[in-house]
Amino acid sequence: MTDTPTARDGALWLLGQVLEEQRLLSELLGDKRHLRLPPPDRARAQRLATDTLRGLERADRVLKPFLRKMPPPAVHNLLRLATVELCMGGDAHGVVNEAVNTVQRGKRTRHFAGLVNAVLRKVSREGPAKWSELRVPHLPKWLRGPLRDAYGADVLGAIEAAHFAGAPVDLTVRADAAPWVEKLDGTLLPTGSVRLSNAGQVSALAGYEDGAWWVQDAAAALPVRGLGDVAGLNVLDMCAAPGGKTLQLAAAGANVTALDLSASRLERLRENLTRTGLNAEIVAEDALTYTGGPFDAIVLDAPCSATGTIRRHPDLPLARDGAEIGELIGLQSAMLDHALSLLKPGGRLIYCTCSLIPDEGECQIEEALARHSDLRALPDAFALPGVEPVWHSDEGGLRLRPDFWADRGGMDGFYMCCLQKG
Repeated sequence: MTDTPTARDGALWLLGQVLEEQRLLSELLGDKRHLRLPPPDRARAQRLATDTLRGLERADRVLKPFLRKMPPPAVHNLLRLATVELCMGGDAHGVVNEAVNTVQRGKRTRHFAGLVNAVLRKVSREGPAKWSELRVPHLPKWLRGPLRDAYGADVLGAIEAAHFAGAPVDLTVRADAAPWVEKLDGTLLPTGSVRLSNAGQVSALAGYEDGAWWVQDAAAALPVRGLGDVAGLNVLDMCAAPGGKTLQLAAAGANVTALDLSASRLERLRENLTRTGLNAEIVAEDALTYTGGPFDAIVLDAPCSATGTIRRHPDLPLARDGAEIGELIGLQSAMLDHALSLLKPGGRLIYCTCSLIPDEGECQIEEALARHSDLRALPDAFALPGVEPVWHSDEGGLRLRPDFWADRGGMDGFYMCCLQKG
């Protein structure tokens, strides 16, 4: 970056970190390099990078005929970024000129200015038509194979289409959602979340400063609702940060203990509690060694591959290779067993993961039920408004996929099950 970085400089840095260093955008957005940008430029940099990652396969296919050999990563990423903009309707003159200016500012890239200019002018003429003819970008092989085995080729294609379409912003409202639909020009989803198709800067929206709502995908808002009335109950939110489920529980009147290993992530949860005026006891500790309770109810949103969130986080399949999934499955099993030891007899536990991989969802519950003779699944816990019969899974849980509600903008991939002890 230069001393006065632009949004495009920020987007290029984000792309380089994801594609070359295998870092996740969620980690990068708090980095001082990103925070150097003014808030509007930060938002634009993130949008440019996210759009480019989502359309990376198409951008590379459009660029391929115009590149005799591969340029350095910084130049290649600049070409990808500009190609996505051009093919998605960006002003050709402005996009090309800004890209050339960007490459000219770098000491190591300035001699590529002529190449960038020539290639992008060809892309501006031929790219948009070719873009629309290209296939929906595929997931990488490490994820595509397991999902095809789990759901079949047709569903896999629908999931990939949902990922490419991106995601609107969903809100969970503390009280009556209906007035906020009108105030924010949103849509009320069947399950009660408010969906915004053109949210813009979230922190600038009405109700944000007052804590009237918080951002939470519609799928992620369902697990807590499976507990029913929690008013007055002592509830543990295990692996709580960044806190959407803690906020739901506190707003519903529960006495919440928010447990998480990461002190920095808990700081964000604390900020959200302050903004919304809600209360919870915050504990920074390893969930596997925590000995509090016993609790009336527990929510375990277990660490997982997060493969259900790709429509919002297109960096994930590019920065990961699936090598960690086996370890995560073992951790989930251990956490589930430990959580049950913290639960009162007769108490309820919600197990959930934002994963599309059955080994992190359905299989975990099947195996837990086999290990614990006093445990049973409660499928009726998710007989909730807006929940469709096809979402229910055979072992008693709920399987959500990005291609559900395709006409409304989809939802995150999520698995959840309500279990009762004793």
